[in-house]
Amino acid sequence: MLAGIRRQEVAAGLILDDGRLELTDEADLSDPLLMLRCAVTAARHGGYLQRSSLERLADHAVPLSNPWPDEARELFVELLAVGLDAVPVIEDLDHVGLFVLLVPEWEPCRSRPQRNAYHRFTVDRHLMEAAAEASRLVDRVDRPDLLLVGALLHDIGKGYPGDHTEVGVELLQAIAPRMGFGADDADLLVAMVRYHLLLPDVATRRDLDDDGTIRQVAEAVDDPLLLRLLAALTEADSIATGPSAWSTWKASLVRELVERTSHVLGGGDVGDVVARSFPDASQQALLDEGAFTVRGDGDTLTVVAADRPGTFSKVAGVLALNGADVVEASAHSEHGRALSVFRVRQVLGGSPDWPRIEDQVDRALVGRLALSARIGDRSRTYRPIRLTARPARPTVTVDNSSSATATVLEVTCPDGVGVIYRITRAFTELEIHIVRARAQTLGSDVVGAFYVRDSYGAKVTDSEHLAEIEMLVLWSVSVDL
Repeated sequence: MLAGIRRQEVAAGLILDDGRLELTDEADLSDPLLMLRCAVTAARHGGYLQRSSLERLADHAVPLSNPWPDEARELFVELLAVGLDAVPVIEDLDHVGLFVLLVPEWEPCRSRPQRNAYHRFTVDRHLMEAAAEASRLVDRVDRPDLLLVGALLHDIGKGYPGDHTEVGVELLQAIAPRMGFGADDADLLVAMVRYHLLLPDVATRRDLDDDGTIRQVAEAVDDPLLLRLLAALTEADSIATGPSAWSTWKASLVRELVERTSHVLGGGDVGDVVARSFPDASQQALLDEGAFTVRGDGDTLTVVAADRPGTFSKVAGVLALNGADVVEASAHSEHGRALSVFRVRQVLGGSPDWPRIEDQVDRALVGRLALSARIGDRSRTYRPIRLTARPARPTVTVDNSSSATATVLEVTCPDGVGVIYRITRAFTELEIHIVRARAQTLGSDVVGAFYVRDSYGAKVTDSEHLAEIEMLVLWSVSVDL
């Protein structure tokens, strides 16, 4: 707000009075663009629209033509470009029924709760916040207008039954041309909605060192401009979702995925950007030494032990006993020795008690720690607070196309003590070996992606075997230990 300035005429028929925008008698109420002019003026001055002026605008609202004139689209984008100061102005327009004159598809999103507490805002407010966050990132893209409009509408499908992405794509196919975007630009907006979850999902759930991962993203996006738009949208969407949705770890993974995909889209070979990063030189040296090793440092636990079934699940169980969630893990074996590296997030704050964890891993790997009983006791003592009325229904999704060398099993289930332990113990029972894993907590749910092979070191393709895996995993995450 402009401090110290009282009444001033900021445009024909518009008076700004200490941050409050008023319509005068000279305002042309027959002008279809008046509402947008008022909104842009109020937002740019960090102000708001006077209530009586809002009501006059609503009473005399003139619908825009279909398609919108260029000036209307430019004013709409200018409003979004203001950033956070545009949010209360858009809300004011919506309260008197003006915003749905611009975007009729918005109405079912108004004040609509999100399906999980991973989001801190209702659907409509989240979309406004995402556009505001996107306004900070316009310098990163060649088409700021597409970024801003795409951010505002990326979740528009959440107001309707069905998969919100699929519904959103259908809605944008009508909205974008109505706003006056040309065919190519409309296609880009539709693609932004279709792929708005692609980068964060792949970055946090797939192996970025697998050339198949990078190829799949490059084939889906197939346009450097769209890739840059999606990268900025991912950041804006995540920050607008909540404080836990855009961590340094997630940002680095998305950035790495974008850089590698950009190289391929620019004509480079995927082999230039994908190389074996695990094990690294120091980890390989530990493996070559062959000595039993359990070493915790920072947020990482490294284990070298005999290559036996169940090592991964036992280490994950010990970490769960100590309030540490596995967010990423990798495994490699050769010559009868296995290297496992776990990256963790301390649930209760502070740093992991590595000496205690190292001692318990030693005991667990030689069968001297009653893991299931201890985890059962802890789960009854530390039951997580449910942030949603309906926790996620456990699911197991099989992906045999993302990797040439492993099957990806993606498990979604309610969060709880020892969830990763339960899942990986089921894998052990069915002779499934873990190559790499990633897990993240989304509100009250856990999503884990496990790169696995069968006992022969091959992808798991037998339908009966896959059915047994699904049955045991779903049972394991649904029963008390």
